Amino acid sequence: MHDAVASPAVSADTPAPKGLKIAGLTAAAIAVGVVGLGTLTRAHDVAAATSWSSANAIPTVHLVPVKGGAASDALDLPATLEAWEAARLFPRVSGYVRRWSQDIGARVAAGQPLGVIDTPELDEQIGQARAALASAVAHEKLARSTAARWADLLTSASVSRQEVDEKNGDLAVKAAGVAEARAALSRLEAMKRYAVVRAPFSGLVTARNAEVGDLVGPGAAAQQPMFGVADTHRIRVYVSVPQSLSATIKPGMTATLTVPAFPGRTFPATVAGLSSAIDPQSGAFRVQLLADNPDGALKPGGYAQARFDLPGRAGVAQVPSSAILFGVGGAQVATVDAHGRIAMHKVHIGQDNGPTVQILSGVSPGERIVDNPPDSLAQGELVRVGADNHG
Repeated sequence: MHDAVASPAVSADTPAPKGLKIAGLTAAAIAVGVVGLGTLTRAHDVAAATSWSSANAIPTVHLVPVKGGAASDALDLPATLEAWEAARLFPRVSGYVRRWSQDIGARVAAGQPLGVIDTPELDEQIGQARAALASAVAHEKLARSTAARWADLLTSASVSRQEVDEKNGDLAVKAAGVAEARAALSRLEAMKRYAVVRAPFSGLVTARNAEVGDLVGPGAAAQQPMFGVADTHRIRVYVSVPQSLSATIKPGMTATLTVPAFPGRTFPATVAGLSSAIDPQSGAFRVQLLADNPDGALKPGGYAQARFDLPGRAGVAQVPSSAILFGVGGAQVATVDAHGRIAMHKVHIGQDNGPTVQILSGVSPGERIVDNPPDSLAQGELVRVGADNHG
């Protein structure tokens, strides 16, 4: 047998190669550097985010100047137009349209016939009433002659006073019957005159709703006016004025009207009357104006824009409507003090002109207020002022 040659054993205490130790130290240093760099980067990012959040937490506002009120204020309000006189002519009697003689747009005089209605039933009633009157007249004549003869007989004591009184009473009854029959005939003849539909006043025919042969009057299935007539030589103009101006509008004041059909043209009008009550739903009172309309340019039933030139008020200011904040305390505007903090001012609103609002108290012309303030804006809040709005 041959003995195996044993390999020399490696001791655990043998030191590691020098290159491996250097590589390990280098890797550890790199790891520490990476961790440190990451920590610094995150710290910088957190600081930047904190700074950005703080900067953006302060809202930016824009200021607009408060303007002074003008020497005169133009008040523009919608208005409705109505004819000086207007009538819808319903047939008073039942019957069938025989003919019509005037159509829409025709100018007619007062009392001029517009249409004729055939009334066969009414004609029969008139014939009966005439026959009843003739019968009543005949009975009255007989009673009258009888009473006269009995009065003669009384002078010779041939009849009693009681009998004469009875004949006179019968005469009175017959005379009353004549009067009743004559009144009945007169009523039917008056109704017959309504078979001719006439214009109640001079003006224009604005509607015709009946054709030849139509059943009209109380007996028709659906009642509607046969004709419409309007007198348009003058126009009534009605405007609802805000309650705050109730003391400003007075009878005799002038206004100008504009209508969509005639852009650029104005029509003068004069305040003729004011309502004595405020409408609780709209908070406005009604004003009536009168305008001459010789050429018929203003149409009844249309709408117009009425402009009043009102005297200006000293000390008032004009601000954009967008600058007003409405809250529990009422209307307010916001200004920015020297330290960049919000100061709220309660204001008293006067005339509302739409894009602008008249301010009677609370701010003065020349001040600068916040335009389009957010609802969350509060007293003392720190803000950043952006570029001014001068529109």
